Amino acid sequence: MRILVDYTAAITQGAGIGRYTRSLVDALLRVDTGDQYTLYSAERPSGERGFPRAANLRTKAGPLDNRRMTILWHRLRAPLPIQTLAGRADVLHAPDFSLPPSLGARTVVTIHDLAFMTHPECAVPSLRGYLNRVVPRAVRRADRLIAVSQRTADDLVALLGVAPKRITVIHLGVDPSVRRVEDAATLSATQARYGLRAPFALAVGTIEPRKNYARLIEAFSVARRQPGGPAQLVIAGRKGWLYDDVFQAVERLNLGDAVRFLDYVPDADLAPLYSLASVVVMPSLYEGFGIPVVEAMACGVPVIASTGGSLPEVLGGAGVLAPPDDVEALAEALTRVVSDAPLRERLIARGHERARAFDWDAAARQHVAVYHAVARR
Repeated sequence: MRILVDYTAAITQGAGIGRYTRSLVDALLRVDTGDQYTLYSAERPSGERGFPRAANLRTKAGPLDNRRMTILWHRLRAPLPIQTLAGRADVLHAPDFSLPPSLGARTVVTIHDLAFMTHPECAVPSLRGYLNRVVPRAVRRADRLIAVSQRTADDLVALLGVAPKRITVIHLGVDPSVRRVEDAATLSATQARYGLRAPFALAVGTIEPRKNYARLIEAFSVARRQPGGPAQLVIAGRKGWLYDDVFQAVERLNLGDAVRFLDYVPDADLAPLYSLASVVVMPSLYEGFGIPVVEAMACGVPVIASTGGSLPEVLGGAGVLAPPDDVEALAEALTRVVSDAPLRERLIARGHERARAFDWDAAARQHVAVYHAVARR
């Protein structure tokens, strides 16, 4: 069977859906040697992010860049099937919400979340408008939808009227490279490079309203004054949009370099960064999955997460939960997890066990089963 994957996000995005697409394709090529894969990217590969290699893999970069292809396909709705650019396919998988024009192939679309509908105030109008156009259209056209959590599947049913039988829930995995780092030289170099001061709380994700970082900074301001509380809050993620209140909170609370913004962190630095942290915090208003939660558990780091979206589902009782709008509860959780050694040990043990449930090879096999099921229709 010929399977075509839109690989554009893997080339253009360092984090988030880019990491999802790269990890999924790497796993597909490990576990499925019987099918033929084609990766198409509207953006040409770079030295940092390129195409993988495998005996059953073809790759194709488009003649126009991603911005122009997005305009052609999703704004002008030009009838230019992706197969014209990438070659014939039995199944097309679009892993980034939107579905390009297709001719003669069954179609699968991954929906990561419906945050643009559940929390529209957290997106700039241009992004919200784009997603409101392309996502419902892709949902209607697709033969099968993959939801990365049960919460996202439930939202698809409730908000877009999707029949549950059209949705397959497949949790994400943890990249094999994201495991606890014990090498002292690597840890020391990472600590010096990023200016880290123990004990520190770590948050990973783009700086934008849905991540709820302004409240996290307020909670940290309270927790750092408590006995045994964190000395530093470290936020690893690029600037996204509507982020002024995050930086204003640091100034208003006179936190100075007690809050460190690292910008985008390369994949190779994530495992040592997690391993140095005393706690990983994900206080989001809403998440469709929340991969930093799973990565932290795999690295043996206690986790505090909000009750927003899929986070309780993913955490599975292996961490501490707090309401996303309750600064006091978040501050109390920060202080307790950093200072209470027995609690930390319990959370680390539970997290290791929970992280085993998130395996990319298993997820890839589930994707292959979906591809074959839609091809047989």
